[in-house]
Amino acid sequence: MTDGWKRDRIGSALRGENPTVLRRLDAGFAVIGDTQFLPGYCVLLTDSPAVGRLTGLPRPRRLEFLADMELLGEAVENVCARRDPGFRRVNLEILGNTDPFLHAHVWPRYDWEPADVVGRPVWLYPVENWVSSLGPQHDSLRSELTAEIDRLRAASTTS
Repeated sequence: MTDGWKRDRIGSALRGENPTVLRRLDAGFAVIGDTQFLPGYCVLLTDSPAVGRLTGLPRPRRLEFLADMELLGEAVENVCARRDPGFRRVNLEILGNTDPFLHAHVWPRYDWEPADVVGRPVWLYPVENWVSSLGPQHDSLRSELTAEIDRLRAASTTS
C-alpha cells in the first residue's frame, strides 16, 4: 500500500484504507502514530472530516470525542506500563496547529527519555525523531493496543 492515505487520513479511515487504524470508536478512529520514538504513541482522529476543532462538533459529539480520547489514553497507559518499566505517564493533547482536522495526540512518556525533554512537551524533540518509523516491528504493540481498547470498551458496557 502506498502512502496516499496520508493525504486524507480521515477519509481513508472511513473507507477502511488507513493502515494505522487500530479501532473505530464512537466519535472517531484510534490510530497508532506514524512515529514511534515514544513507543505507544497514538492519535484519535475525528470521524467528521470537515470539523477542525472540538467546538465544531455539537456538544453530544464533543463529549463522545472526549470520552474516546480518555479511553484511548487509558489503553495506551495500560499497554505501555505493562511493556516498559520506565513508563511514566500519558499526555493528552488537542492542538491542531499543523493538520486542519480535529484530532487528539496520546503521548506515552518514559523515565528513560533524555533529560532535556523528559519534563517538556514532545514537540521539543529534534526534527529527526519525527520521521515515520512505524513498521512491522510494531505489530505486537498494535495488537496489544487494539486488544486493550476492546477490553476497556467491553468493561465500560458491563459496568
